[in-house]
Amino acid sequence: MILLSFDIEEFDMPFEYGKQIDFAQQIAISTEGTNKILAILAQYNIKATFYCTATYALNKPDIIARMVSEGHEIASHGYYHSDFKPEHLKQSKDALEKISGQTVKGYRMARMMPVDEQEIFKAGYQYNSSINPTYLPGRYNNFSKPRTWFYQDGVLQLPSSVSPLVRFPLFWLSFHNLPMGILKWLSKITHRKDGYLNLYFHPWEFTDLKQPEKFGFPGYVSKNSGADFELRISNFINWAQKKGYQFSTTGGFVAGLKQY
Repeated sequence: MILLSFDIEEFDMPFEYGKQIDFAQQIAISTEGTNKILAILAQYNIKATFYCTATYALNKPDIIARMVSEGHEIASHGYYHSDFKPEHLKQSKDALEKISGQTVKGYRMARMMPVDEQEIFKAGYQYNSSINPTYLPGRYNNFSKPRTWFYQDGVLQLPSSVSPLVRFPLFWLSFHNLPMGILKWLSKITHRKDGYLNLYFHPWEFTDLKQPEKFGFPGYVSKNSGADFELRISNFINWAQKKGYQFSTTGGFVAGLKQY
């Protein structure tokens, strides 16, 4: 099983690199990328999970409606992308449920930062996908966390996928920088070990990020972005389907786990 998920947020990442981008552009860039994602998913008849900030959803309810109409799952990515308070957990869930008409079951913390699991449970979420169980310099060190799903404080934890043994992360940056042959091999051995892959991306990756004067991103972020990233994601999905891998929303996968 392959779980594709996308963090739909106001595109504020340039702030981390000393650049300014106004709010209208943040929303526009994320929307353009989201539409590209939806087109790819429709082409391959795949359903995915969209972790949305309430801020994005309130500004683009038409895009949320399109996600729902095309059979995708809406989950929470917080209320804002660059501001967090515990009360935002319930507030974002309520806002997304009102806009989407779905029951919002899942949560992912912005930038995979730590979050109190008891607060996640109190807010009414069934699962949390906020752990990257590897080491990323300057961001997190989660070698002590399990590689695969587990329960904590009444909430199912679904870490993003990393390879066995060395815990090489199979996240968005890997899809920009690794040769496709190596990426597919790592995905194959990880799927064989775990029985599933949990992969996450962002809509702004489908924009040409090789604009240092505008975004300030280093080469490992901007490499293979825009049209090149569309081709890479399509290539990966096509390969996975030919190999017989099935795709699912995260909520659908979690519902299957609860049967055991």
